[in-house]
Amino acid sequence: MKAPHFADYLAVFVDVVRAGSFSAAARDRAVTPSAIVRQINTLEQELGVPLLIRSTRSLTMTDAGQSLFERAKRLLDDLADAHAEVSAFHGLVAGTLRVACFPTFGKRYVLPVLAKLQAEYPSLKVELDLNEKLGDPVLERLDVVIRMGELPDSTLIAAKLAPLNRVLAASPAYLGRKGVPSDVAELAGHRLLDKLHRADLLGWSDVLGRPAAEVSNDPVAFRSDDFEALRGAAIAGMGVTFLPTWVVGPDIKAGVLTRIPLAGEPWNARPSGIYLLRSVPLPSAKVRAFVEALRAFINAPPIWEP
Repeated sequence: MKAPHFADYLAVFVDVVRAGSFSAAARDRAVTPSAIVRQINTLEQELGVPLLIRSTRSLTMTDAGQSLFERAKRLLDDLADAHAEVSAFHGLVAGTLRVACFPTFGKRYVLPVLAKLQAEYPSLKVELDLNEKLGDPVLERLDVVIRMGELPDSTLIAAKLAPLNRVLAASPAYLGRKGVPSDVAELAGHRLLDKLHRADLLGWSDVLGRPAAEVSNDPVAFRSDDFEALRGAAIAGMGVTFLPTWVVGPDIKAGVLTRIPLAGEPWNARPSGIYLLRSVPLPSAKVRAFVEALRAFINAPPIWEP
């Protein structure tokens, strides 16, 4: 291999495939698309085979490109893991910290921690992926993924950050008009607030025995995929919401929302939590610093619990 920057070109190639285009990869790397194209061309020339089939609408890997992509991902991930483990011994909080979590949780609880960390460690850079479809730490080279609920079997390393409790809540004004439901049958007659997509993500089945949309009289009065919108709808008196305490707990404490402790909330008896997931066995100094700062900010019991 004659090119002196083979590993760099491999990383660019992997980023192009993951991003789906030269321009998207260029934006991620803060360079021009022409610079990305030149590096891919150099890599193809040195290897002597085409790696990508270009069209006006998309990029498609050749068989050689597919083979290289699979091997390059593993090589680059191994290099990143080795760098992280070695850096951990030195205790240097630097480099890029990549975190993924739910948008509302990230804005409320993660962003303040990251801001404090960067003020303390100026060499630390951050990529915060706020997405309900949470990324894979291995495939997307994420340092930490924050997931909620019951964890499936996985090779990832999980650490519990906090318990995950869900509550029924509505505004005092709404309950003053409609009354406080005393059982599931009465609740089904109320106006309910639910997610718009991803069937029963809030877990209404744990309360009603079925998704809210499948209740015979279709009691769902408002749908949105945004936690803040669902919270806002409840505060505005639009109906009863079923949300985690990290979303509505502060509002219940402030008296803006009223908790409806239906049947003793049996759904909270199931093992569930908020977890920090990583793929590297030995966390780097930047990951350790982030986890410690996040735990300190959230506290135990969590600051949001009513």
